[in-house]
Amino acid sequence: MARLTLAIDLNRCMNCKACNAACKEQNDVGIGYFWTWVDRKQSDKLEEDNGAPSHDFYYLPMQCQHCDNPECVTVCPTGASVKAENGTVQIDRDQCIGCQACVSACPYGVRYLNVEKNVVEKCNLCAERIEEGELPQCVLNCVGMAKWFGDLDEGIENFDGPLGKKLGEYVQPYEEADIHHLADSGNGPSFVYILRNHTWQD
Repeated sequence: MARLTLAIDLNRCMNCKACNAACKEQNDVGIGYFWTWVDRKQSDKLEEDNGAPSHDFYYLPMQCQHCDNPECVTVCPTGASVKAENGTVQIDRDQCIGCQACVSACPYGVRYLNVEKNVVEKCNLCAERIEEGELPQCVLNCVGMAKWFGDLDEGIENFDGPLGKKLGEYVQPYEEADIHHLADSGNGPSFVYILRNHTWQD
């Protein structure tokens, strides 16, 4: 099984929200709903010289983490939430009954009930595009070239980005200590976050 996912260079994310807009356009995400968004993470430490709030902050793009062991799939009573052969987590809208068991099970708050359609929605990594060998829209439209797409089993240095670039050829060097994931409660979030010279806020 492949493990398709994203690697995100947080030092390059400027919170421009191009990924958000591209996602909504591609997936017809309704007003008030979001499949991807950007959080601001800031250290709660104070500056040593003047006691002011720390300037140590970064932007954190958030969306479904397409976990290795997704609890949302385990708790779904109808089999609507599935782990696909390519490693992504998908929702079969025809099977979804809107019970929101998966919404409660997700530790990252990336699922929601579309009340108009009575189905749960979330990022699907642009499933139709990646089936055709194309990049997810959030990667293709990332202005800062912070987002990269690929198979974890092939190494993040081989992840693809816009303009035919490879992560390993384009981004600034990073150490193993610069690699992060969201908090793991046994679900195994697959997204890889690269953050240099900042304090990771978990």
